[in-house]
Amino acid sequence: MGAPLTFPPLMWGEDAGEDAMGHAARRAALGCDAGLVSYVLGASQIEAALVFAPEVPLRKAMAMLPLCGVGFQNALGALAPPEVAVHLEWAGGIRINGASCGRFHVLSASDTPDDVPDWLTVGFTLPLLPSSDSPGDTPDETALYAEGCAEVDPPLLIEAWARHTLNWITRWEQDGPAPLHAEWRGLLHGVGEIATWDGETGTFLGADEDFGMLLRDADTTRLIPLTELLRRQP
Repeated sequence: MGAPLTFPPLMWGEDAGEDAMGHAARRAALGCDAGLVSYVLGASQIEAALVFAPEVPLRKAMAMLPLCGVGFQNALGALAPPEVAVHLEWAGGIRINGASCGRFHVLSASDTPDDVPDWLTVGFTLPLLPSSDSPGDTPDETALYAEGCAEVDPPLLIEAWARHTLNWITRWEQDGPAPLHAEWRGLLHGVGEIATWDGETGTFLGADEDFGMLLRDADTTRLIPLTELLRRQP
């Protein structure tokens, strides 16, 4: 058992043992304060999740998903070699050097867009080692250590994620979503490419001010709000 992780003011950690996201959601449902970071430091995969207590409707609070993603990108960007490229998928996926490498998830006490939920949790899973002995069988999937990041220390990565995420929370509260949107837009994977959501295929044009996906087919542009991620995973 390693030493407890260190988190910035207003945050504290709990070793979940397993299923960091489930642990965070259970603690949130029981009324824990916002700022809890639950984590799992596995040999081949790490997990971490952060509890929020939103004061805005869910459709606005869902900005915490891309915000946590940007915090992760900033954290790994600071710890990994400079040639390692980290990008984010609209629905929560993480891309390292172009290949899929873990993902973010979001849970909430409510899935009604205009409700102010009692709690919301955002967390990620990140594989450290390839799941297959033959990585060529899954060329679009990778793991952190397979991408030149063997020197990245998992506890330090989770601590750095918390710090960078807190920094973005502060900016979001002070300056609104515009700075976050600009940062996230520059990291977004697949813009301008063909994408499919809920059986509909079109060109992924980007996102609206609430980070909803804009999907354009031959005739119309469809807006897919982030709240849809609470109902299904792509």
